[in-house]
Parts: sequence; structure tokens; C-alpha cells
Amino acid sequence: QVQLVESGGGLVQAGGSLRLSCAVSGRTNSIASMAWLRQTPGKEREFVANIIWSTGNTVYANSVKGRFTISRDNTENTLYLQMNSLKPEDTAVYYCTASRGTGRNDYWGQGTQVTVSS
Repeated sequence: QVQLVESGGGLVQAGGSLRLSCAVSGRTNSIASMAWLRQTPGKEREFVANIIWSTGNTVYANSVKGRFTISRDNTENTLYLQMNSLKPEDTAVYYCTASRGTGRNDYWGQGTQVTVSS
């Protein structure tokens, strides 16, 4: 099993920045990739960014490309999402997920709220 705990959410004005963290514990050697997803009420869950745990290769949603940066610290077993130039439409609950290479998000954190005011 893998446990994920997000932190770093909050309220920020448009144009501001936040950094989300996701502490990873448990069978971390089973993790192939990790991702950030987000969801707002009434909308489907949206992919934000993905990172291959071993190589650091990344993929971003077009809506965040150039503004958000996903990274990981293998020694600290922590995933990050640096969010710059935030927009009100970035308001959502952000979830950290981990995959064992199954093609699915096998593990989920509890989510952290990000609110961007205009």
C-alpha cells in the first residue's frame, strides 16, 4: 500500500502562486508515476500533470502548461506542484495520485482546496 497526504492549498489572488506538496509513504518502490488531478463541483475530474517517478519525465494539461511545474524529490518521497500565474478557473480541489504502472490512478490523497480570487 501507498499513502499520500497533500498540503499547501489555500486562498490566493489571481496572478499569485502556491506550491502543493504530497508526502508519499508505504511501498514507494512500487510507484511508477504520479500525477495531480483537480475537480470542481459539477465538473468532471481533470488531469493537471504527470511525472514518471524514476526519470522525472513530465506531461501537462494544456490549460496549465507554462504556469504549473510538477516535480518530485525521490530522497524525501515528496511530490510537488508549483503553481504560478494562478487564475480563478484554477480553483478546485487538487488530488495527488500514484500509479503502479497499471494505467490507473491506484492511490489517492485526500485532496487540498485551492481557491483563486479575482
